[in-house]
Parts: sequence; structure tokens; C-alpha cells
Amino acid sequence: MNRVALKTAQEADLMRESGRLLAQVFAMLDDFIEPGVTTMAINDRVETFITGELKARPASKGQYDYPYALNTSINEVICHGMPSEQKKLGRRDIINVDVTLEKDGFIADSSKMYVMPDAPPIARKLVDVTYQAMWQGIKKVRPGARLGDIGHAIQQHAERSGFSVVREYCGHGIGREMHEEPQVLHYGLPDTGLMLHEGMTFTIEPMINQGTEKTKTKRDGWTVITRDKKLSAQFEHTVLVTADGFEVLTLREGEQIPA
Repeated sequence: MNRVALKTAQEADLMRESGRLLAQVFAMLDDFIEPGVTTMAINDRVETFITGELKARPASKGQYDYPYALNTSINEVICHGMPSEQKKLGRRDIINVDVTLEKDGFIADSSKMYVMPDAPPIARKLVDVTYQAMWQGIKKVRPGARLGDIGHAIQQHAERSGFSVVREYCGHGIGREMHEEPQVLHYGLPDTGLMLHEGMTFTIEPMINQGTEKTKTKRDGWTVITRDKKLSAQFEHTVLVTADGFEVLTLREGEQIPA
């Protein structure tokens, strides 16, 4: 494994600012995402807001030749859903919006689920459990803990509710680059894996499926869906390991760390 970059206090401050700006993107979207909106309209709104209002850069655009500012993953789409002029949100849909933002050389990464008004109870339960599972993982973060502790906490919470954890995609270190070491699995065994140290920054972004954890990539080469076409949900935050625990750099206004 390549060396994990520990952020200096100054670098952590720069990442804090990127995270603060990214949280504002979701605050803006809260009033914009509703049935009838196209996923391309969401993309265009976010790109305009990041570049115009926040004077920052949507870091996904151009990364690995990806053409858009974000991913929009609806219902059975696990991740990497591509915005489309044709795809309008329906009243029963759930959608994950995944945005990366770069400011002054440092990147923050976060995603959030939006639940449409007539989404069925199982969809609402899946979204709630996924959000809780992310926090179960985040709350394991502290110096001396191990990556396996994070994955184990997430896996336990998801499987206890009858859901499954996607294996092929994981969280990742982040900073000057969108994807740095380490890889952060969302399943695993406690007291295994890399030990955490103050100054590490990485994402925790569990993808939780209603049915099997098996995935399939569509012919566009990007869009990943559940093999059984059942629902999938995801939440993501960028986290800093502090001297005595963690700081969520992408925490949104009004969002509380669960007790």
C-alpha cells in the first residue's frame, strides 16, 4: 500500500473550508430537488452554484474523463449514475446526489439521499438505516482505531436490519487528490486493517442494498446497479482524524452527530 498522507494543521484548515463550502451545495439542493426535476438540471444547478457562488471547482468534472459535476443515482443505481436530460424524478423515487468540490487545492466529497414524497416504506427504511450505518462507522474514528472497526460497525448495523453491504466500492483517502490512500471498506472485522493516526482524511460512504450486495455495471461504463434491481442507498462524509477522535469536515447545517 502507498503511504497515507497525514494533513498538517494548515492543510486541515484548507480541507475544512472545502467541506464547509460543499455543505452549502446540499443546503441549496434541499429546496431544488423534487419530483419532475431532471438529473441534468440538478447537475447544471450545482455546477453554476459551485463555480459562480462559491468560487470553487466541481472536482468530479474531468476526473477520469467524467463529463459532469456530480453523480445522480436513482433507486437501483448504487453509484456513478450519470445526469440526463431525459431522466425526471418520479414521486416514488429515492436519489443519491454525490458531489466533490475543490477549493485552494484541496477536495471534499459528500453525498446525500433525497426521498420523494410517495417513496414506499421499504425505501424510507433503507435510507434511514444507511444514514445510521454511516454514523456508526464515523463514530469509530479515533487515533489507534483500525479501518476494520469502521467497516465492522457499518456491516453489523446494515445486516441487522436485513440489508446488505456493497463490497466492490469503498471510501478513500482524500486531500489534494480525490482518491488517496487508504481504501476504507464498509465491511470487515474489528481490530484489523490499517491503524488510524491524527491528520488522516478520508471518506466514509457506505452503499447499502435492499437485496443482494451483488453489482452490475451498465454499458455506459459508469452506472453501477444492483444485480437484482432492488433498491440501493448511500450517504457520504469526509472525515478528519483528530487528536482525540474525529471531525466531519462536510457536516451540514442543522445536521447533528447522533448520540
